[in-house]
Amino acid sequence: VLKLLVNKDYEGLERLTGAQRLDAAALRRAVEDYGQTLIMPPPETQLMRSAIEVAHSNPREWSVYVDLWSAEEGSSDLTLELRLFDQVDGPYQRIEIDDLHVL
Repeated sequence: VLKLLVNKDYEGLERLTGAQRLDAAALRRAVEDYGQTLIMPPPETQLMRSAIEVAHSNPREWSVYVDLWSAEEGSSDLTLELRLFDQVDGPYQRIEIDDLHVL
């Protein structure tokens, strides 16, 4: 997800997430409005600010906040909110982007 976002592959993100909440245009607009160049974080960086399992979800579901990085600022105020859904035969069946905003 981060590589797609950094590479400005908003259509790829839309395909991956099914555009449940944010489509390619909304993702593009959020990044452009922020006005910084997104980059991959340093390898030693803990990517997730938090990952909380959603109680009583079936399949199991997690709400995840990911801190983003920019070339201009390093660790930025822009945060990606995701939902990850468990599956039987792999790590995640579905990924949805809930929001992309300054936090």
